[in-house]
Amino acid sequence: MKTLAKKSFEESLARLEEITQALEDGDLCLEDAMKKFDEGVKLAEFCNAKLAEAQKKVDILLKKNGTLTAVPFADDEDPDGAGQAQA
Repeated sequence: MKTLAKKSFEESLARLEEITQALEDGDLCLEDAMKKFDEGVKLAEFCNAKLAEAQKKVDILLKKNGTLTAVPFADDEDPDGAGQAQA
């Protein structure tokens, strides 16, 4: 198995889907299920980190008025920013 550093996001996500399916099928012994669960947690963390990195790059590259301006993504839980503290 490739180390996480050498895996792409797509490879990691595909493997995570395989693990999820195997765990949902319920045909694994406890020890194998725990190993797959542990691998799945690591893959999920890796995928989340890659997505956060991509989000930062997109934020930087968004254009506003012809200049590059960082525009943060709307938070899914608070799309209009109403929950942010006001000065």
